[in-house]
Amino acid sequence: MRDRLAHRGPDGSGLWEAEGAAIGHRRLAIVDLSEHAAQPMTAANGRFVLAYNGELYNDADVRRDLSALGVSFRTSSDTETFLQALATWGPEALARCRGMYAFCFVDSARQVALLGRDPLGVKPLYFSHRRSGGAESFAFASELGAFPAIPGFDGTPDPLVVSAYLTTARTTLAERTLFQRVSTVRPGQLIRIHYADESLRISMHDAPESGLAQSRDVEAVVRESIGAHLRSDVPLCALLSGGLDSSIIAAAACEQLPAGTRLRTYCSGAKGATAPGGDDFAFARQVADRLGCEHTEAPVTQESFGRLWGDLIRRQLTPLSTPNEVAIFEVASSLRAGGHKVALSGEGADELFGGYDLALLQSVQYQDGSHPILELHPSIGPGEFELRANAWLSPDAYADVLLPEYRARIDHGNDLSDVFEREFHSCEKRAENLGHSDPLQAHLFFQQRTNLAGLLLRLDTATMLAGVEGRTPLADVRVRALAESLPMREKFDAEGERTVRRTKIALRRAFASALPEGVLSREKASFPLPFQNWIGVARRAVLESEGLREYVREDALQAAAANPSQYWHLVWPMANLAYWLDAVAVESRVRGSVAA
Repeated sequence: MRDRLAHRGPDGSGLWEAEGAAIGHRRLAIVDLSEHAAQPMTAANGRFVLAYNGELYNDADVRRDLSALGVSFRTSSDTETFLQALATWGPEALARCRGMYAFCFVDSARQVALLGRDPLGVKPLYFSHRRSGGAESFAFASELGAFPAIPGFDGTPDPLVVSAYLTTARTTLAERTLFQRVSTVRPGQLIRIHYADESLRISMHDAPESGLAQSRDVEAVVRESIGAHLRSDVPLCALLSGGLDSSIIAAAACEQLPAGTRLRTYCSGAKGATAPGGDDFAFARQVADRLGCEHTEAPVTQESFGRLWGDLIRRQLTPLSTPNEVAIFEVASSLRAGGHKVALSGEGADELFGGYDLALLQSVQYQDGSHPILELHPSIGPGEFELRANAWLSPDAYADVLLPEYRARIDHGNDLSDVFEREFHSCEKRAENLGHSDPLQAHLFFQQRTNLAGLLLRLDTATMLAGVEGRTPLADVRVRALAESLPMREKFDAEGERTVRRTKIALRRAFASALPEGVLSREKASFPLPFQNWIGVARRAVLESEGLREYVREDALQAAAANPSQYWHLVWPMANLAYWLDAVAVESRVRGSVAA
């Protein structure tokens, strides 16, 4: 399992073993490059062990508090800080820790393991709890591609999550993944495993959070977060699309880097492509020139798009969520070749500050009863509305696209609508607990809970496949606390003129003097690709996939393959699923050969 994740940690590997437990780790060395910071890391007393993926952005503060309690340190690594924090304070340490992380912390004396994930879910973590032949086991990893290394691994697809992927192009559904026997740790979730006895005792909890906004000054909070994300002992750069979010990050980073340091920026996309917000390359170059950055372009062609699409799925054993995941991998490969291992990226601003004009307008129309979907489904709840309003494959089209026997398997009271309603209810509770009276805030929280989780996963997998750490200063707990303290009118103005300026109002206002007018008023762009024109490269994958024929009607397959540009909203999830199912089948054959 460890070595199937070598791309995530090409700088070293480690293994810790004890009675009843083993942890493997691949290292991407970013802070304290010495061997003393290698993982899994064991405390001086030998009792506590940590495998940790991520960065602790308030490392100095936590280390100061621990030192005051008499804790001594052997390294300058934030891994040791995180280890000592958990050893000293237990799970309550997480309320003190600001960062992106997925971890496994073991108390070997008590034979208890604690798995956790940061509150926004910047870093992924999956697990599989299995009982086989009288034995019980619990395994975890940062990517789904590690799990086939487990002897006897069951790679059976989860039929409900398959339908969710065809509908939403998201690879998880609440805690479920595309594999029946593998789940995802939810953002901000803790899992405790007692493994001293023959039978495992497993419990799940929400991690403690600080969660309160320390300031209402948007510019100050965002600038501070960007500064905190600059700590690195290796070369650092920024992804720059020339849009609002990436331009804010580049501008603030340039101001806070050591004197004489010139920020390297990178842009990807398709040359000559016309996106709603204009040419990414031109805007990115404009911003880079204004800031004095050293700028590099990493274009994607139709040929490279077709070649990388299936290859990325095979390597990570997960379908892509959006086409520009290819562009993120291309730019990550370019910057890694240029000597960089850390890249700042702009994910988070849209879901926290209200950046999706069309999606929020639809939510407004749901609240006032004017959305056309309500004519067909007048009594649907807000969760099901979000599902239908943003679907690639609408549930209304299931009968025309999906096989009857497959539809029967997913229509049993635990369908997508039920899951989306439960997810939305939790967002309503969060809005209520934070004192928001505008019902639109719950819809924005829903975007954060679903869409942001997918975007962060996209960034992590695409960059880590190239051995690069992606950092998200705008998807930060302090920035989130600030955004959640603001009323909706400071984030999105539904009554305003239909223009991009009615989105992310507080963020645009805070940085109005720092950016060119064209960037402030530009429509959203993030390395867009003309995939509707390029999607024909997947025609063969759709037509030849035997796995896809277990879910999709033959006439729907033929129609989509014959007119991919017309049916792009069907071909994208279908082709991704075809590549994934074929990759899973190859894994099954390989495992069968090894077993034989």
